[in-house]
Amino acid sequence: MVCLAAFCGGSHAAKVLALLENLAIKETHSIYFKQLADAGLEVTFKVADDPSIVIKKYGKYLYENLVIFSPTVEELGGSLSVEAIVEFIDDGGNVLMAGSSSTGDVLREIASECGFEADEEGASVIDHLNFDDKDSGYHTLVVADSANLIKAPKIVGASGAPILYRGGGVITDHENPLVLDILTGSSFSYSHNPEEPITEYPHATGKNTVLIAGLQARNNARVIFSGSMDLFSDEMFSSLVEKAGSGAHGVPSGNADLAKALSAWCFQMSGVVRIESVAHHLVGETSPPEYYTIKEMAEFSVVMSELIDGAWVPFTGTDVQMEFVRIDPFVRVGMTNTNGRLSTKFMIPDVYGVFQFKVNYNKVGLTRLSTANQVSVRPLRHDQYERFIASAYPYYASSFSMMFGVFVFALVFLHFKEEPVKAKAE
Repeated sequence: MVCLAAFCGGSHAAKVLALLENLAIKETHSIYFKQLADAGLEVTFKVADDPSIVIKKYGKYLYENLVIFSPTVEELGGSLSVEAIVEFIDDGGNVLMAGSSSTGDVLREIASECGFEADEEGASVIDHLNFDDKDSGYHTLVVADSANLIKAPKIVGASGAPILYRGGGVITDHENPLVLDILTGSSFSYSHNPEEPITEYPHATGKNTVLIAGLQARNNARVIFSGSMDLFSDEMFSSLVEKAGSGAHGVPSGNADLAKALSAWCFQMSGVVRIESVAHHLVGETSPPEYYTIKEMAEFSVVMSELIDGAWVPFTGTDVQMEFVRIDPFVRVGMTNTNGRLSTKFMIPDVYGVFQFKVNYNKVGLTRLSTANQVSVRPLRHDQYERFIASAYPYYASSFSMMFGVFVFALVFLHFKEEPVKAKAE
């Protein structure tokens, strides 16, 4: 399995394989690839149908990340195939791919396996109210407002600048909890072939027109699918936004900042957290007991850290919860963060059996974390119960009153003697 943690720890530069439509892409998208190099990534360039491509050798992956900038390629070269890329993701690898209005079958199949669906070939995102003055007339050079970005700074950064977009739309399954709508169109956008009349309702309209989609798999592998390869181009990076009909002209585009944030998140350079250690014990003690007893006070803690700028620092989140679970949670409490150590105290419930201390942390933009520690909870011993229970006083009173009644009855019964009846004289 691909070990991305080694890169995250800074022990070596993660390797990226860039699959290009042609080598000219290396020049038209040079600023983006320079961003990857400046981030410490080792980028290898290959034409997508190069027969010498190998990503796995002797059971070990040669690359941790893939960039696929070949939307119209008909067949991948070498040992690459749709199945191989899906296996790469299943084994923990990360993929950033970009399509266009002419996305081919190969990229469509990869996207479909990840929960995305590219719109029909030839279709482009159109917005008649939010387009750039440099548009060719079809209103396909869309100006996407930063307000349409997902509310997750770990994924998209915090630039706030408008984004230029030219490409096809993406359709996502909203019932899939792993898929993220990273950038959506405005309420007036739709995806259709701009050169053909609209005879049927478009597949994607309004906010359902997704421009950039993301996936964080259950194994924390990450996938980004952009419907526009131009979004990462030097032209878009250096262009000034001149939104038609607005007074704001000459505003620098936010494409470069967005692309940098997307790459950092996709390639596990941001939004990565881990659990360093887990501890549980009785309050006032330091080591875990052999078993817990009902109604005891227990303390549970985890130490968490986050990868920021290549270094692991104490995690600052305050929304982590702990659950004490048998089949269902009997206790669910928030944890207090003290310089990366999150802890909580609670009373063991008055139910005995086999329990688990569980932490399931799932926040958009961050690594999914899950930990479980199994413990036993037993009832009180016979000598641990209270000598007299206040709620049992009525029963105590009835017992003693019965005893007193029996004593009085016995006393009367034993000391009562009937006088003998004299026989009548004949």
